[in-house]
Amino acid sequence: MNRKKLKGHILILVTAVLFAINIPVCKYLLPSHVPPEGLTIMRMLFACIMFWIVSLFTKYEKVTLKDLGILLVCSLCGVGLNQGLFIVGLSRTSPVDAAIINTAVPIYVLLLAAVVLKEPITLKKAGGVFLGIIGGLLLIFSSSQLYHSNSSLEGNIMLIVSGMMYAIFLVISKPISQRYSAITIMKWMFLFTTCLLLPFTYKYILSTPAFHRPAIDWGEISAIFFVLFGATFLPYLLIPMAQKRIRPTTISMYNYLQTIIAAFLAIAVGQDSFSFYKVIATVFVFAGVYLVTQSKSREDVEREKEAKEK
Repeated sequence: MNRKKLKGHILILVTAVLFAINIPVCKYLLPSHVPPEGLTIMRMLFACIMFWIVSLFTKYEKVTLKDLGILLVCSLCGVGLNQGLFIVGLSRTSPVDAAIINTAVPIYVLLLAAVVLKEPITLKKAGGVFLGIIGGLLLIFSSSQLYHSNSSLEGNIMLIVSGMMYAIFLVISKPISQRYSAITIMKWMFLFTTCLLLPFTYKYILSTPAFHRPAIDWGEISAIFFVLFGATFLPYLLIPMAQKRIRPTTISMYNYLQTIIAAFLAIAVGQDSFSFYKVIATVFVFAGVYLVTQSKSREDVEREKEAKEK
């Protein structure tokens, strides 16, 4: 693996860790501390402000009208619908169901990348996704939380659509991530999303229980800040940087690592217990990520074809 790809893997690994921590933090906040709609628009607004402030200190990039249209679609799929439906869906169903549904995202990306980006579905790539699914499901069903969860059909449907939107975002944003910096891409995406959602959701910020306590609860405030900065601004800064270096299918495989990390975090804080099955699940997930990493991209196939023709 060259240095460029290694950097991409490190970036998306950090993103997976941040998203993994975000799941129990959001579950703590929702809905008694912050309404799901309020947390969603706070994430959009905070990231929008942060990316535009940071853009003032970076090189200006002019975005074409056509690319602004693509960024509008990316903002709806990758930010508005993805994060909005995830937060609301998580508040209405169990973390276990959310984790199970999350295992389908790499499948969506694999198929979409084949159709849109003409990425080949190789045996290694398909096998890696399959191993990841086995590892993710094995981990989930070995969880001690499985029998203490409250499922919701409505919440599960929201999470399924959220996963599909994230897959669409990863695929359609790949070409544009090669043309612009992460700051430029995200400042426009979050601006579009904020402008679309704020008129309908600002009232949820005003009615947030955490902002109406007689005394400041620093636990609440710290959790909210982490969701805004650590689980929104930072990950969405890192994702386009990773996209410049590795393929969408590879990025999506880190969803399984996210599940693994979330499980071990739950064990660390006493919310779950350690078991041999979790070790086996981890092996399956890492093997799956490795296979997808080693599979041939479209560029690899084209180079081999050119070499044979010569």
